[in-house]
Amino acid sequence: MTTPTSPTTGRRWGRFALHYVEMIIAMFAGMFALGMLESVLGLSVSLDRQPDLAYLLMAFNMSVGMAVWMRIRRHGWASTLEMCAVMFVPVVPLFPLLWLGVIDGGALMLVAHVAMLPLMLAAMARRLDEYAGCAH
Repeated sequence: MTTPTSPTTGRRWGRFALHYVEMIIAMFAGMFALGMLESVLGLSVSLDRQPDLAYLLMAFNMSVGMAVWMRIRRHGWASTLEMCAVMFVPVVPLFPLLWLGVIDGGALMLVAHVAMLPLMLAAMARRLDEYAGCAH
């Protein structure tokens, strides 16, 4: 039996925290790598002119980075797709505010990116045994 201070519990939470950090790194790696590719190919979208499309493209890029890393770490498709969905969920309430002119593209990006972090934790907590259990 493990207690809240047992080494086993500490390792589980360490693995959980490590996975969280890995997801953030993978998210930024996807955003950076695919963003660079888009620039090279001339496919960049202007945040000022098309903030909704710019956000969706960035969320896609982040999702690709995370999905690749999660599959390398042998996570299932359900958890991989849940984590990818987290990149898109924040815009559900924000897009109408953008379209109504209540917020601009910069505010959209800021609020959505800040919202992703606790949403990622929530998605991971939903599958705590997968993310904090045995190492992948």
